[in-house]
Parts: sequence; structure tokens; C-alpha cells
Amino acid sequence: MLSSVKNKTWLLLVSFILLLVLSACNTETSNEEADEAKEDGQKTIQIGYQKFGTLNFLKAQETLEKELEPKGFTVTWTEFPGGPQLLEALNVGSLDFGHTGEAPPIFAQAADAPLIYFANEPKNPKGEAIIVPKDSPIQSVADLKGKKIALNKGSNVHYLLVKALEANGLKYEDVETSFLPPSDARAAFEKGVVDAWVIWDPFLAEAERKTGARILVDGTDLVNNREFFLASKEFAEENPEVLDIIYSEIDKAETWVSENKNEAAEFLAPQIGMDKETLDIVLERRTYGIETITDEVINDQQAIADQFYKLQLIPKEIKTSDATLETK
Repeated sequence: MLSSVKNKTWLLLVSFILLLVLSACNTETSNEEADEAKEDGQKTIQIGYQKFGTLNFLKAQETLEKELEPKGFTVTWTEFPGGPQLLEALNVGSLDFGHTGEAPPIFAQAADAPLIYFANEPKNPKGEAIIVPKDSPIQSVADLKGKKIALNKGSNVHYLLVKALEANGLKYEDVETSFLPPSDARAAFEKGVVDAWVIWDPFLAEAERKTGARILVDGTDLVNNREFFLASKEFAEENPEVLDIIYSEIDKAETWVSENKNEAAEFLAPQIGMDKETLDIVLERRTYGIETITDEVINDQQAIADQFYKLQLIPKEIKTSDATLETK
């Protein structure tokens, strides 16, 4: 048992090192742009985003750039395949701001990343699920015992898998996990290399539409699946007025999308390389809005951190309240 624990811890450390290297490669261009901006006497905010989210709308509409220009700020954008990779970039100083789900900040904080919970979107449990191929004999979560399951390590769906197994009388060790980013996991899923895939929107909706994948269970009554907006501690402390502007622009974007789902799907489809029909599904079942961080939210995050430590998925205990700004 002790040997198994050591192996898991070693693999975790290796994973973080690999993510560090990948993040450094992904952010090289944005760092060069930031350096050029500094030479011109400008300040730069480096923002990380993923395949889908409110930040995609801000990037495409360029409203944030217009609002920050009077403050002397330019904006650079870098896309990441998932939250863990994004927060690794924040950890090494390549990003100032970004968005992830619930689980990535837990892993990042356990790796001593200097992050701050800035804001969150409402609970969105239907935005992630465990899926199987349409002709799979697997009919329930209980049938996953002994099966190979693909997921992005340290992402929101990691917690969904833990809670779904627990709710169906299984232990985390009862399944074989295959840690893959969404693109690789999709390929493994279609080729039958894995038996199931735990994934979030819009990849979830696309798999449903394009492969006929069946949902075994989504996050309803299992997880909150909140989306978080996070900042580096240094940037948050030095630029509160910039974060206020970002909050306002996110709020405007959330309101517009919620009231114009069809137009939003048409607008975003070419931006992220997905068809409108897939995004129609995503926008119809997601929740909208932006909320300030509360004690309830931080306590919910603490529960995730405690469970991950108990399962030895993170190497040490953490206090999620340490990743909040003190009220002045």
C-alpha cells in the first residue's frame, strides 16, 4: 500500500512538471507580445482561456481591450486545452487572469500556485458528464467497475468521477483512469481504447452529436460544477481597478448570451471551430451570470480539497480560504 502511495505521488509530481513544460511552450508567444508592450511603455494583462466560456466572447468582441485602453493596458490572450494547464502558466508567471472549473485551483494551490479566487459563475451540474459509446454494454455507473475511463487530470470532471463512483458504491481505485486532454481523449473514446469518458461542454455536446455517445450520469445532485475566474495574487493586489472592469465586462457578456442564445451560437461557432448545433445544446443547458466569491463557495472548494487529499490526489492539505483576497 505504501509503495502504491509513493508511486501515485511520484506520478503526480511528474505530471506537474510535464504541464509546466507544456505551459511554457504555449505561452511563449504571449510573453513575447507582453515584452514588446513593455518596451512601448504599456502595461499588459495576460489572459488564459479555454475552448469555451465567457472569455471567448470577450476575446472575439474586443470589448475588454476598449475598456482597458484608457487605463494604459493592452491584453494578450492564450488558449489552453484545460484548466490545469492554464493554472500552471499562472503559477510560473505567464498569466495574470484566467478561468477554470472547481478542481484545477485545488491542484494548483497544492502546488503552491499564487492564485486568487476572484469570481465564479452559478452552479452548472449539467455541463459535465460521464459518457459511453452508443453501443456500449455499460448501462450504469456501477458497471464501470474495472473499466478504463478517460479524463483530463485535475479538471472539474475529476471530482465528478470521484463523487459518481462514491454515490454508486464504488471506490476510486475500482476503475482505471487514463489521463488525457480532451482531443486525445476523444480519439481514444472513438477507437474504443477507453470504456468511458468524463468530459465537459462543449466537448460533451459535440461527442453526443457526432458520436451518439450516451450520458451515464451528469453532475446533477453530485457536483456544483462552478466556473471560476482566477487571478495571480500579485496582479490582483496591484490592479483591483482592472479586475473591476473585467468583472463588469463578463457580467455584460453573460447577460447578452443568456438573452441571445441563437445569435451567440452563430457568433461563437467559427471562433472556436465547432458547429452551431453543438453550441445550441451547450448554451441551452448552461447557467448564466457572475457572482462574487462567498464563504459558501470557498467552503465548497474546501470539501473538494479535503476529499482529494484523502484520496492522495494532492500531495498535501490546503486551506482554500488562503486563496482569497483580504477585505480592506
